[in-house]
Amino acid sequence: MPDKMMRMQRADAGRAAARRPVMLAIAGDSAAGKTTLTKGLVEALGPERSTSVCVDDYHRYDRQERKGLPFTALHPDCNYVGIMEQHLQLLAIGQPVLKPVYDHDTGRLTRPEIVEPRDFVIVEGLLPLHTKLMRACFDVTVYLNPPEEIRRDWKIERDTRKRGYTADQVLAELERREGESESFIRPQRASADIAVRFAPIAGRDDPPGTPLSAELLLRPTIRHPELNGVLAKGDRRAIHLKLFRDEDGRPVDALHVHGYAPREESQVVEKAIWSQLGVDAAGPPDTLGRIDGGDRSEPLAITQLLLLYHLLEAGR
Repeated sequence: MPDKMMRMQRADAGRAAARRPVMLAIAGDSAAGKTTLTKGLVEALGPERSTSVCVDDYHRYDRQERKGLPFTALHPDCNYVGIMEQHLQLLAIGQPVLKPVYDHDTGRLTRPEIVEPRDFVIVEGLLPLHTKLMRACFDVTVYLNPPEEIRRDWKIERDTRKRGYTADQVLAELERREGESESFIRPQRASADIAVRFAPIAGRDDPPGTPLSAELLLRPTIRHPELNGVLAKGDRRAIHLKLFRDEDGRPVDALHVHGYAPREESQVVEKAIWSQLGVDAAGPPDTLGRIDGGDRSEPLAITQLLLLYHLLEAGR
């Protein structure tokens, strides 16, 4: 189905009695933080209202088979892109799919599973924004863009702890993937409504253990929340907004959320954003901002709150 027809069909479904789900895409390279961001959103929305889908399950080959191939899991030829497109279209109009399953811990393809779309469908993975038709399925699109040295450290830590690799094997695989990352993964950033970068602030000498700050590029492709009131209530140590030139030279709003800010100041900002969501609950869910090991990141929590705003607004 052409992407324009898909957008029209979704609009018709939104006007129908049985409303279509709200679709959010979170794209990014391996170990960029997609699953952590997704998990907090799903827990905040609740399992009865949200469905999460990892499009990396659409790999054509298991880990052992890929060893003999001239490309890696990042290459579209290593994935069932056509089936991925078909399933995203079905989910976008509220239909269930029989999704393949790839076990990332063992590297094996396992039994497929039925996925039922709920009010909100959060899709994360390497290639959810690879084609026009995929992009047409989403209400909101996000690209995670950490500095490469940080992503490398995250990947080494995850793959050695959870997936049985040595550090040298992870570094060798990163080098092997670099060309495909540049060709197929990073170009998705240009199609995202929001580009998120978790990183230290340049020029600051924060002590070890200081949470990473976040920079969110808010492109005018979707309507973002009114932040003037939020900024007025928060200290500039916690959050500020400025005009920024994107990679293509176009101006965008850049929201900076500072990891070094005292937690109580960040929480003032979080409560101000939460008040715009129109939710009856007393305050933001405690599940927001959680990272591996039980630590908490206020910049992550604020990022997740802004995405919740977009999900709930699209749902209205």
